[in-house]
Amino acid sequence: MHARQGPEFPRWPQYDETERDSLIRALEQGQWWRMGGDEVNSFEREFAAQHGAEHALAVTNGTHALELALQCMGAGPGTEVIVPAFTFISSSQAAQRLGAVAVPVDVRPDTYCIDAAAVAAAITPRTRLIMPVHMAGLMADMDALAKISAEAGVPLLQDAAHAHGARWQGKRVGELGSVAAFSFQNGKLMTAGEGGAVLFPDTEMYETAFLRHSCGRPRDDRRYLHRIAGSNLRMNEFSAAVLRAQLRRLDEQIALRGKRWTLLSRLLGAIDGVVPQGGDVRADRHSHYMAMFRLPGIAEEKRNALVDRLADAGLPAFAAFRAIYRTEAFWEIGAPDETPDAIAERCPNTDAISRDCVWLHHRVLLAGEREMHATAEIIADAVAAV
Repeated sequence: MHARQGPEFPRWPQYDETERDSLIRALEQGQWWRMGGDEVNSFEREFAAQHGAEHALAVTNGTHALELALQCMGAGPGTEVIVPAFTFISSSQAAQRLGAVAVPVDVRPDTYCIDAAAVAAAITPRTRLIMPVHMAGLMADMDALAKISAEAGVPLLQDAAHAHGARWQGKRVGELGSVAAFSFQNGKLMTAGEGGAVLFPDTEMYETAFLRHSCGRPRDDRRYLHRIAGSNLRMNEFSAAVLRAQLRRLDEQIALRGKRWTLLSRLLGAIDGVVPQGGDVRADRHSHYMAMFRLPGIAEEKRNALVDRLADAGLPAFAAFRAIYRTEAFWEIGAPDETPDAIAERCPNTDAISRDCVWLHHRVLLAGEREMHATAEIIADAVAAV
């Protein structure tokens, strides 16, 4: 009898001589900030082109990308921003830090993306923005959301932190007519450790965003003529150089993750009590930031114990996001005039998913078929043991 060989997953982040050469190129150009070098400018052009957008603006991180986009779109005191209740906390905090009220709504139990019907029910005269999150790289129902947006006169801001390279009915994120924000944090599908970007469909908002991300100062200013209020959210040249290299391998990695998820999701679905994240045929390119699955009905403590077992067995496993209204941070500023239990009552899917969902880092899906089978076996054993 031979002991079962454990899975071997690629390390993340991935890099090679392309990143090394890019860093040297940025170093030797002699200007290390965006106003003197060309790495950030080049990355913005390349990222916009790859995502079908008119303009891209690179910034310090994904949270700042959301904050900047929200500010340029009019979020602030006296306004409300509709967000999914199941998401990373930055989705709500970006609005709350601007003085807006974040209004959590439920998500779908299969895709974990924002529920369009819940969005429609939450709109009030104070609603300024709707923020769908493309959970784990699976795009939300952009058809239904676009219809709601048009009828209510409330614009969409896509939180695409997980959705680099994703598509909806053949359209890339930047081709859907709305602003979109991305993250390049260390675990994301392309990374420079930190970083973010905002895609803009029109020049006027892009120019406003450029001023705000550079302390309100125009590109050619030599006399400190700060035109509007802003902050320093500029990306540095080294990060942009690395991201240019990362962008070049994105498509190939997405194709591999999609192929591996087809196998892994089938294997997971055959395990008693395990339900992998569902899909939507209209989301015809799912970039798979996470491999997510649920164990409906499991207690949160048992789910957490399961995650520990998976991690001990060598899987990069994590408990799913906590419902944002179940965190202390959500209630510090810009929270709705409700109790957590009242929000939970209208967000039953979120409450359940945040208790029973597990996710694996996307580097699992960059491994071979053998690792998919080994991963499923480890999960099956751990589920049976808890």
